[in-house]
Amino acid sequence: MSSQVTSAPTKSQVREDFGGRWIFILAAMGSAIGLGNIWRFPYIAYENGGGAFIIPYLVALLSAGIPLLFFDYALGHRFKGSPPLTFRRLHKRTEAVGWWHAMICVVIGIYYAAILAWSAMYIFFSATEAWGDDPNVFFFEEYLQAAETPALNFDLVPGVFWPLLVIWVATLLILAFGVRRGIGLASAIGIPLLVLMFLVLVVIALTLPGAFTGLDALFTPNWEALLNPSVWIAAYGQIFFSLSVGFGIMITYASYLKRRTNLTSSGMVVAFSNSGFEILAGIGVFSTLGFMAQAAGVQIGEVVTSGIGLAFVAFPEIISQAPLGLGPVIGILFFGSLLVAGFTSMISILEVTFSAIKDKTGWSRNAVVWGVGTLLALISLFGFGTTSGVYLLDTLDKFVNQFGIVAAAFVAVVVVAWLLRRLGRMVTHLNKVSSFRLGTIYKILVAIVLPVVLGYMLISEFINLITAEEPYEGYPGWYVNTFGWGMALGLIVIAVILSLIPWPQNSALYTEHSSNEYPLDESDPPVGKHASAQEPEQEVTP
Repeated sequence: MSSQVTSAPTKSQVREDFGGRWIFILAAMGSAIGLGNIWRFPYIAYENGGGAFIIPYLVALLSAGIPLLFFDYALGHRFKGSPPLTFRRLHKRTEAVGWWHAMICVVIGIYYAAILAWSAMYIFFSATEAWGDDPNVFFFEEYLQAAETPALNFDLVPGVFWPLLVIWVATLLILAFGVRRGIGLASAIGIPLLVLMFLVLVVIALTLPGAFTGLDALFTPNWEALLNPSVWIAAYGQIFFSLSVGFGIMITYASYLKRRTNLTSSGMVVAFSNSGFEILAGIGVFSTLGFMAQAAGVQIGEVVTSGIGLAFVAFPEIISQAPLGLGPVIGILFFGSLLVAGFTSMISILEVTFSAIKDKTGWSRNAVVWGVGTLLALISLFGFGTTSGVYLLDTLDKFVNQFGIVAAAFVAVVVVAWLLRRLGRMVTHLNKVSSFRLGTIYKILVAIVLPVVLGYMLISEFINLITAEEPYEGYPGWYVNTFGWGMALGLIVIAVILSLIPWPQNSALYTEHSSNEYPLDESDPPVGKHASAQEPEQEVTP
């Protein structure tokens, strides 16, 4: 054994960290609890068995959601890096998988900001019920000034452009402050505020006439639905998209944890907190939809919707009909909740990209945030602050978010579990730093169940898209091929190109200290220039 003593790493060689486990948990919750929890889960539950949907939902959470969350934690914490650095340290030929994750976050980040801008404006619109008698016409024609057909144009919409600019400035400021003072502090403030606002909204919603009719529609179980395979796939899809797993966020956040952090118990808190908020969102949304149905004299099924239609069309109608002057209050709480939930998620999405570039180039955080961030902001402003922005957003969301993320997650799991056969090492790492132990069942879930579920989702979505009678949403073929299929495939090409660029000597691969750096086997060289000086890991007593 060498007697050489290696000096302690300098501050610049130590990776940023959250400073505490609970700050990390709040940050992870901030990423997981986003727009989908509020405007997607209630609709998915209602359409797939109501109260009976809880059974496949819990099965999906336990058999896929939590295992994939642990999988991401293990990678990020073990290799102490952004997705590209993590996969580079895993094996030099898998770096492109990490860049694929980072590029997906680039695309999602630039259009996600637009939805936050809409939400911010609708907080103000709620005060005066600016949408008048027809919220649908107001949203698409008066506010977004949407073009008649999808196209490329730069006709700016001031009501979207300026709040979008504010969203970007606020986001970049927070990210520039770093992991502790930026992301951590924003999450520590944002999550309690979000929960408080939504709790108040739920209490108000439960007092509305017809509220319990809506709850009855949501929670009345349709047990026959459990025999339908599509219901189970819907449950897995909801869990997968709501936990922010599979596209680099949790890998990045886990890399900012201290060495002795209990990963599995932290993951359980995040997973069940996210699900708890989804149930709360279901109560709030369906209470108000029940009121809307009663006020309109129609069945609840005629007013149930999701996504943009729920947020910017259905809810304004509810606000306009609310009694006792409660409309503006409901509007401010609802759109305020959308804004806060989406804002904490957007921070996490962009951090993946910024961390990846920072790791590879060795640039400072400020240089990456303000340099790369300004470029992304300009693309977002002139792409989604225009009259054609809503079409571009819809197309990218379908092909990059709902399709691309599933593909990237599938590849990551197959690469680690089957091609490199590193799953056992990841489980060993989780068990060494956590009190909640994992074993054979966990390995089966990750190596077999996850690839099967993700593969089925990927293939079925692909078949649905290519066998449709017309291009997605009836958009022009050139538009879908360029911004849909073209973007989804283009991100893979860009990821491969970025992975071929050599890592400079001042990059995180060579300069950042990590107490978890050691080779996986004799064929893998030590990673990081401090690798030879690491002390062996100790097991944690349960």
